[in-house]
Amino acid sequence: MAAQGKHSAPEAAHTIEGSLPGLNVAAFDPEQPANLPPVFLIHGFASSIELNWVKSGWVSALNRAGRRVLSVDLPGHGGSTSPIDLDSYTPGKIRADLLQILIDMGVRPLREGDPASGVDLIGYSLGSRLAWEFGATQPELVRKMVLGGPNPKDPLAEFDLAAAQDFLNDGTPIADESTAWLLGMAQLIPSNDIFALLALIQAIKMEPFDPTDAVPKMPILLVAGEHDERAKTMGQLAALNGRAEQHVIPGRTHNNAVTSRDFKDAAIAFLG
Repeated sequence: MAAQGKHSAPEAAHTIEGSLPGLNVAAFDPEQPANLPPVFLIHGFASSIELNWVKSGWVSALNRAGRRVLSVDLPGHGGSTSPIDLDSYTPGKIRADLLQILIDMGVRPLREGDPASGVDLIGYSLGSRLAWEFGATQPELVRKMVLGGPNPKDPLAEFDLAAAQDFLNDGTPIADESTAWLLGMAQLIPSNDIFALLALIQAIKMEPFDPTDAVPKMPILLVAGEHDERAKTMGQLAALNGRAEQHVIPGRTHNNAVTSRDFKDAAIAFLG
């Protein structure tokens, strides 16, 4: 089994407006590196590097395949801080942070004849939305993408913030099933900053997801569990890209598809 090493991103001079010192960045190096670009993992709402990628076996599987792994805890998640300003949670600001992190970690633009140039992205749920937009706006950097649990319509955009705040304040039941599910998922992890996650949702509502605004053109693999109702329409994303592949994991849901060995095998094979 390949050794794994986790460390914070090195201090570096920032060349663009980007990552705040409060973001927890990690790198995991393989024992026998392949001559391929690093893989950058973007976790889902109310998750973290540790929960989404380490405990689920993604980091070890990618390291065994010779891939260097980079990842970050999104604002208000995992080991990252919870900024007080709403702008820090907008998808646009987060994408700027992701770009700065990759620059700081030594990722360089794609270059013909250099198979280790660029970066591959794997995102899950909210991470897939961020990856889609990042790939569309940074085509000179992103080689391939794997999007898990993708949805052309962001469920966080319909989250009932007022109902969630009432529930947290006095226990008023939440009528909207999706809002209740998302809030319950967020509360399962004691380290989550609930109010930071609500700020993230509010910021996302300010920048709703429209996958037609900018469409990534690099090769994409779309993956979802057979019973993932949130990803039933991922074919719309495939049609926009024009050449995206789709992979359905039998018996899996949005909650547990990310732990599937089938998912990992398909992603590693696709990334090459």
